[in-house]
Amino acid sequence: MLSKNIQQYIEEHSQETYDLLVTLAQIPSPSNHEEKRAEFILDLLQSWGAEGAFIDEALNVVYPYADDGKQDLSVFMAHIDVVFPDTEPLPIRTEGDRLYCPGVGDDTANLVAMLMVVRYLLQEKMTPKDTGILFVANSGEEGLGNLKGSRKICETYGRRIRRFYSFDGGLSGIVCGAVGSARYKVTAHTAGGHSYGKFGAANAIHAISGIVNAIYALQVPEYGRTTYNVGMISGGTSVNSIAQQAEILCEYRSDDPRSMAIMEEHFRKIFAGAQNEEVRIETELVGLRPCGSLQEDARREQEDMLREASAILEEYGGAIPRTGSGSTDCNIPLSMNIPAICYGFYRGQGAHTREEYVEIPSLKTGYYAAFESILAFFA
Repeated sequence: MLSKNIQQYIEEHSQETYDLLVTLAQIPSPSNHEEKRAEFILDLLQSWGAEGAFIDEALNVVYPYADDGKQDLSVFMAHIDVVFPDTEPLPIRTEGDRLYCPGVGDDTANLVAMLMVVRYLLQEKMTPKDTGILFVANSGEEGLGNLKGSRKICETYGRRIRRFYSFDGGLSGIVCGAVGSARYKVTAHTAGGHSYGKFGAANAIHAISGIVNAIYALQVPEYGRTTYNVGMISGGTSVNSIAQQAEILCEYRSDDPRSMAIMEEHFRKIFAGAQNEEVRIETELVGLRPCGSLQEDARREQEDMLREASAILEEYGGAIPRTGSGSTDCNIPLSMNIPAICYGFYRGQGAHTREEYVEIPSLKTGYYAAFESILAFFA
């Protein structure tokens, strides 16, 4: 239960925090180009007195709140990238109790909730209980960001991380397992030619369509849950040209390493089988997210994390949260046997669409849940 002083702080600063959400949500931050939002957050932290905050090579904003370089660490992160490629300010509007903006929930609302707690900690100069504390506004969670921010944090601090929390998603669920994925850009090349004069010559669109058909003829392995998808297709020159080039972006996913290995073999056979004297197939691995399972000690630690987080979300979300696997920043620590879970602090809909919104009344509830989650680590 939060103290009256903390409850008063949340109430007094909720409008200010909402205004920060409105400002931050409009700053463009496509995966791999998060510079503007990262710089804004770093300036904000420094204005609050966050000495030692910095932007690393992966465009993470990293703030070691308490870290002597030796002790175990508890990591709290929320990602700054959005799925949208916009480089101009993102459109924002309110309708009734809803705040609409692409990426406003995924993951800006959670980022702002975490930042609100950081500001309180700095103001009160609070001391952690048992571990050092690392706050991260991380890059590269979405799509072809390929979890670059989480990878960098685990590469830098991995052996010292005791607990890893990713604040992403809403109040109703907790991700505690990792869905791995492999994503390929596949390009077919042919000589092409005039559609009439060179009729019968190999067509890159025909070749790439054969790959699509072969993927959708696959039977998924029996281990865990496995899926595949062709998400984009492009190519050709004109209606009267035999296509010289066509390409797809495709992926497979699974929460079981055995199925990941089987699907990799299937995909490679399909790609190789599409190549012949007239068709050259080029493949590029553009994304790889690991899955994995925790060993016994780490699993027990994660079970404690789940119990604590479930109690918080039940209290403020009004229902026992569902648990399951997903593709989140936690994939990296979980693959390294680091206990990790992922959950968030708002209610809303439309993630990954331009009609995404958060329910404004849920934001204050989320601030309470965020304080409860993080302040448990402080004296």
